[in-house]
Amino acid sequence: MLLTYFVAKHKILFWLLPLRFSISHTHNNSSLNTKLRNPLSITPHTMSGDEATTPSATPKPSATAADSPLKLKTAVEALSSIVPSLSKLTPASLPTSPDLYPQISALLRQPNSGAGDNNLCRWLYDSFQSGVGDLQLLVLRFIPIIAGVYLSRVADRKPQAGFEAVLLAVYAHETTSRAGKPVSITIPDLTQPSVYHEGSVKTSGKGTGTPNSAATEPETAVVSPALEPHGTVRSTRRARIVGVALELFYAKIGQMPVSSKIDFCEFCKVWAGQDGEMYKEFEEGGEKTEEEEEGKKEEEEGSDVAVEKKVKVEGRVPLCWELLQPVMRILGHCLLGPNNNKEVELFEKANEACRSLFSRSMHDVNPKAILPMRSLMRLSKTVMPNNNNNLDPTELPFSDVISL
Repeated sequence: MLLTYFVAKHKILFWLLPLRFSISHTHNNSSLNTKLRNPLSITPHTMSGDEATTPSATPKPSATAADSPLKLKTAVEALSSIVPSLSKLTPASLPTSPDLYPQISALLRQPNSGAGDNNLCRWLYDSFQSGVGDLQLLVLRFIPIIAGVYLSRVADRKPQAGFEAVLLAVYAHETTSRAGKPVSITIPDLTQPSVYHEGSVKTSGKGTGTPNSAATEPETAVVSPALEPHGTVRSTRRARIVGVALELFYAKIGQMPVSSKIDFCEFCKVWAGQDGEMYKEFEEGGEKTEEEEEGKKEEEEGSDVAVEKKVKVEGRVPLCWELLQPVMRILGHCLLGPNNNKEVELFEKANEACRSLFSRSMHDVNPKAILPMRSLMRLSKTVMPNNNNNLDPTELPFSDVISL
């Protein structure tokens, strides 16, 4: 009942909680907790030119418990040859090393990263294809940086076959896991007071009580359409392939480090290419007087040139719905996830990203993006760190006053 009340108040956030309802397809991401489901067996290939190409893939046996230590040791040795400063790593410390993420992140941001002959991209590709759950989870940590740097450089038309190979490996894994079926959710009937009333029989007219089939059929919404196998990254497929990689990142976001989520929020601001500081009062909840509004307009007019320069430097990317959906789900976790009140920096970065994306949505006049982004900004006020009211949006209101 509490879930129905919350959903009725925030209808627009159905798509933010796709995994909270019954999933009506066979997509099973839970196996990534220990071992990811067997990925596609893609023969290593030479990555060159403007695209990464993968040959036709066939399933291969997943890594057994006996093979995993050997593959972890091989991965550590290969990484040590690429990053000598990580030579002290051991197979046991590889998944939890605090020095691993910042050093690899710095290398992925280098101007020459992402090329077809990049050894680090080759290591990430081989690690994900190994079938070892720990290595695949390790690769997922860098999906925000890979996607962020990759999309930001698309306009430069530089070869990024290394990044594309990693993204295609993740996409191929999801294509196999979903088995050609879409990700869909069953939406509760909001006309009923609770989910327990949905099975009730309704009568039509003065009959004997025939059930109304239209009222009892559950409503199903497609969260992510079925995937088609792709061996190359083209401009028409780019957003879909990157979006699927972010969907897998979101499915395992509880096991991702905070630094990876912060990097994702930073890249969201880069993708938006808009300054969202003008919407900061939405979180603060304060009302401004006419004089303050006039002063604010003058400041905005004076900063238009600076904002335009900033946009040109950062470079915005096309934000189609296939990319925006997983982006907003990840931001929803960063704002409303468990124990986020302890991660003040993550909350602030997520708020900044929401404001930038909301500003971009207003600029593009995109209603599908404006409504959920506005809802996220409103909900963030209820869980803001150091908020003394501790308001729970799922809690039913209680009052001793009876209104007639």
